[in-house]
Amino acid sequence: MKILIDADGCPVVDLTVSLSKQYNKECIIICDTAHVFNKDGVKTVVVEKGADSVDFRLVNMLSKGDIAVTQDYGLAAMCLARGAVPINQNGLVYTDKNIDELLFSRYVSKKARMAGGRLKGPSKRKPEQDEHFVSQLKKLLEADDNNEKGNTNEN
Repeated sequence: MKILIDADGCPVVDLTVSLSKQYNKECIIICDTAHVFNKDGVKTVVVEKGADSVDFRLVNMLSKGDIAVTQDYGLAAMCLARGAVPINQNGLVYTDKNIDELLFSRYVSKKARMAGGRLKGPSKRKPEQDEHFVSQLKKLLEADDNNEKGNTNEN
């Protein structure tokens, strides 16, 4: 299992990298040329700027059971289809049960913006959001560690 980060505009890159090292998991940062990441012990993949270029590269690098850190609902849906576990920057784990509602919400918001409506942007990030993200990512990493131990004991 590895952790892939959709790093364009991601506020939890450092937290994710730190946890990947703590749990001894491979971590890959994927970003476009507008962002620069240089983290020790972490692979960074830089793609050309373009609509969804980071998303498509991330999906093509995924394997079943990987964790993908993204705030993009469309990318989360593609990750779910590949058998990965997507989580957003606030600790929301995307599932088959919540993704349809999230995608519909995105559609409604886009429709309102295209009709000239204005929607309120995200509020300033709070420490509680980081804490919840760390808590949820730890649960996913610990579940993977437990699965690996269980598989080893079965042999």
